[in-house]
Amino acid sequence: MIILAGLGNPGAQYQKNRHNIGFMAVDAIQRRHGFSPWAKKFKAEIAEGTLAGEKVMLIKPQTFMNLSGESVGEAMRFYKLSPENLIAIYDELDLLPGKARIKTGGGHGGHNGIKSLDAHCGLNYRRLRLGIGHPGDKSKVHNHVLGDFAKVDAEWLDPLLETLADNAEMLVRGEDSQLMNKLALATGAKAEEEKPAKAPKGPKPAQSHIHQARNFNQPKKLPEKGPMAEMLKKMFGPKSD
Repeated sequence: MIILAGLGNPGAQYQKNRHNIGFMAVDAIQRRHGFSPWAKKFKAEIAEGTLAGEKVMLIKPQTFMNLSGESVGEAMRFYKLSPENLIAIYDELDLLPGKARIKTGGGHGGHNGIKSLDAHCGLNYRRLRLGIGHPGDKSKVHNHVLGDFAKVDAEWLDPLLETLADNAEMLVRGEDSQLMNKLALATGAKAEEEKPAKAPKGPKPAQSHIHQARNFNQPKKLPEKGPMAEMLKKMFGPKSD
């Protein structure tokens, strides 16, 4: 079984908060893929279904963000799951609105929901971070994350959530690069492609004397004395009859 845990705060007053984008994401997946209705279990709301041939449980902890791990950890222990069976979806201040990143393991970045998951679920789980942007002033962070998305945010938020739901099977299969490209294109960003490494600047690495001796198009001065000179004479000097 795979657990997709969307992080957020319970209650109608938090429903449209930026901090609740994880809840919004799993809600979109639940609707798109015909999961069961939401039910209460493990101090959470859960819905069950199948993605990419895998049994999947969506979970929205109802413990408030700072205690998310209590709920998710309880579900993992019940089903005897390891961190590799968990994917967390949550908001990221340090990503521009609409940007997405995914990785396995790593630090919590100051996110209290992730701190709680780390404490109760282990560290080696996959983390899908959905950018909500930074207000630019640390003193404004609290009101920013607990503030509702603006109407203009729908221009990127709706395509982001819809595309994530459409391609949720990629998330389960671990097709992370393909999924990131889909999300980037949906929000108007250029798909991220690996660029060939640039050739290093500066002088070319020195060649060995043997390589120099073989490079007939660009003859180099070879050592005339010492052990290296004797070896090169034997290898490339005139052959005796």
